[in-house]
Amino acid sequence: MDYNRTAKARLATRLAFFAAGFSMGCCAPFFPFVKENVSADKSQFGVLLLCLGIGAIIAMPITGILSAKRGSKPMVLLGGLSMVVLLPILVVVNSPIILALILFLFGAALGTLDVAMNVHGVEVEQIEKRSLMSNFHAQFSIGGLVGAALMTIFLSFGMPLLLSSIIASSITFFAMILTIKRLLIVNSVKQSKFMFPKGVVLLLAIFAAIIFLVEGAVVDWGALLIIDLELTPIKSAGVGYILFSIAMVIARLLGDKIIDIIGEFKVLILGVITTIFGILTILLSTLPLFALCGFMLIGLGVANLVPIFFSAAGRQKIMPAEIAIASVTTTGYAGILLGPVLIGYVAEVTTLSIAFSLLIPLVALTLISSKKITIN
Repeated sequence: MDYNRTAKARLATRLAFFAAGFSMGCCAPFFPFVKENVSADKSQFGVLLLCLGIGAIIAMPITGILSAKRGSKPMVLLGGLSMVVLLPILVVVNSPIILALILFLFGAALGTLDVAMNVHGVEVEQIEKRSLMSNFHAQFSIGGLVGAALMTIFLSFGMPLLLSSIIASSITFFAMILTIKRLLIVNSVKQSKFMFPKGVVLLLAIFAAIIFLVEGAVVDWGALLIIDLELTPIKSAGVGYILFSIAMVIARLLGDKIIDIIGEFKVLILGVITTIFGILTILLSTLPLFALCGFMLIGLGVANLVPIFFSAAGRQKIMPAEIAIASVTTTGYAGILLGPVLIGYVAEVTTLSIAFSLLIPLVALTLISSKKITIN
């Protein structure tokens, strides 16, 4: 096949993924300032951040329905451009109630873009008849790292918060503008009623929730686990997440080629085994350097699992692809939101090490029916 014919659509998908990751990455350095703006304590700000997740979860299934009916292009643009508008507003709000509303809308915009860009990615992948999803998701990871690093540098050098957010918004806007004439236009009207996930889609949704739970655990609890295990000084505890993120980006950039060579099934099996081995390495290694390498193993392991789940959701015939992808995304996002909370509860009752060890049987569950979900 002549891949040059779909090069523009492929680029548009990468730009959309980058824009989503970049905007989210920018939020991490902004949130401490946002918290101060509304004079919220940790528990209050945690509740406010929950509004972001609620907005995303509500928007995701709606986006699936609209994408099935109208195509993914208008939803990609709606989600991306809404984030452009909301990002600067987020950093100037000084009322908790208004902040809750803005976070809800920002979450809805992110959820809209998340589902729509995955739908578009599956459409491009199916046209080209080759694996592309891992590379698309790599752009999200790269965007997150670039956004967090760039805003951290700006703020460290004393750049005003509002100006930093406007620059962040401008970069996101530029990326989205470049997608407008490159996104695919899908005119066919498909079944667009709400459907609960069923059959293989239900399995994919559960598996996505488990893997997102693992990612959320590393993001939210990884540094505390490092401190509990006395692997590094407190100031260096963030190294685990950095190693995890770098490994994930590398694995996703190489993922499509590896899938084309050995197939989705073997990549899924190797990913699960590597993830489990990574968790065990962190918990059991007596050498700090080896233990920290466990975070890299987890990043390598989980990197291509979710892209495989999205590709499989796009291929199955039980539900419309757009609705199926929305189901997988929504359930996966619920895993990110609820997983770290459950880990915190278990850690409170037992220890953080025990809480992390419980991830192992959960990850192993993804081996169930793994052959079925990876059949092309």
